Amino acid sequence: MTDVNEQAELIAALKALAGRAAVWGKDELAARDPGVDSRNFRAAALVRPADTGGVAALVGFCAARGLRLVPQGGRTGLAGGAATAAGEIICDLGAMNRIEEIDPLARVAVVQAGTPLAALQEAAAAYGLDPGIDLSARGSCTIGGMISTNAGGIMAFRNGTMRHRLLGLEAVLPDGRVFRDLTRVLKTSAGYDLKHLFVGAEGTLGIVTRAAIRLVAAGGASATALVGIADAASAQRIVGHFLGRAGAYLSAAEIMWHGYADAMRRWLGFEPGMLPLDAPCLLLLELDADTPEAAAKAMEDGLSAIWEEAGIIDALVAGSLEQARTIWRLREETWQIERAHGHPPSFDVSVPAGAIDAYVARIGKDLKAIDARYAPYVFGHLADGNLHISINTDGPDPERYRAIEDVLYAGLREIGGSFSAEHGVGLDKRAAYERHADPVKQELARSIKALFDPRGILNAGKVVSQAE
Repeated sequence: MTDVNEQAELIAALKALAGRAAVWGKDELAARDPGVDSRNFRAAALVRPADTGGVAALVGFCAARGLRLVPQGGRTGLAGGAATAAGEIICDLGAMNRIEEIDPLARVAVVQAGTPLAALQEAAAAYGLDPGIDLSARGSCTIGGMISTNAGGIMAFRNGTMRHRLLGLEAVLPDGRVFRDLTRVLKTSAGYDLKHLFVGAEGTLGIVTRAAIRLVAAGGASATALVGIADAASAQRIVGHFLGRAGAYLSAAEIMWHGYADAMRRWLGFEPGMLPLDAPCLLLLELDADTPEAAAKAMEDGLSAIWEEAGIIDALVAGSLEQARTIWRLREETWQIERAHGHPPSFDVSVPAGAIDAYVARIGKDLKAIDARYAPYVFGHLADGNLHISINTDGPDPERYRAIEDVLYAGLREIGGSFSAEHGVGLDKRAAYERHADPVKQELARSIKALFDPRGILNAGKVVSQAE
């Protein structure tokens, strides 16, 4: 039988299984946008189930035939967690995008896994609520994908990561059974809390299909400021000051080192002097209060009170919504790095607060020992120590990639940090995981994978190695 015949038979069988659900073959996949990773659509076929039963049927189909299945959400992942290979099947959760319920009294939302974050934010806002988590990819990233990577984002320092937003979930296991623990209450101590095994597992243990998400009170009016400081320690003094002030709510604290900010200014076409960009570091602050006037006053008064102690060099409090958006463009349009360099080596680490300045200084020096031209773009979520680092070169360069990784990841575990903060492990960081994660942790992870998925059906090759 030819490959063409085998492909045709596979598509016919999937269409018979899926009913009205969309099924795409290789040609259709090749003609569509794969998202941020070109490897996302290298599979033999894509199926878009309409409900949990459809997902279970697809998993059972693949399990019976020994076909590997890759779950996909918004395809915004940056670690190869949704990458596919020839012969694999994609389970696309895009059709499962319904917000089933919002309970404003309990502050809980029950949503399907394919629901975009922005859709949940909008629906919750009608009740004066918010999911308590925000990402720049809010329009395309999905709740199931965010659970599967334990996404963090801008508000994690206040409200935690997806692990902390999750009350309960439903997931399809690798044998087609459905695990249901859609708990909607915070307090439950009833044996092993197994739902957390699926958080951060990147679809290797099961496919998340529904979730119960904790909501918080939505912020009121906001004020945005860009503050020039000498280093992260100064920025942390400012953040600590605002966290301790009554009457206002710090909703964002993003840091950008000069190399990143200066490059972004040029790429975005900002005029000289448009923003205070000459400081060694920039701190983007957002403060919520009852009214715009109260938020602006709280920002101005707070900066004035901490100005000398924190050694503030310069500051700009946005005077309009347009100016606030301009400031946020500096932080959020990070795709400009990709456009300027073409697949530059990019990393995502967590560093304890007191070690950030020493860490940034060390990696700058050690990267130059690899190549004198290296000057990393460094930015991230200051209040939780999550730094994003991109190298100013086209890539990846396989010969140098491991050396760069080892510079960036050296000593992180020993000081209580992490080589992957919020982007996951996927394919791209698995080698680093094997070198830098605790060996006992890795052994237990392999055992859990083997228990859940002994045949390696779900998202094979991602996160943990597994015997073929």
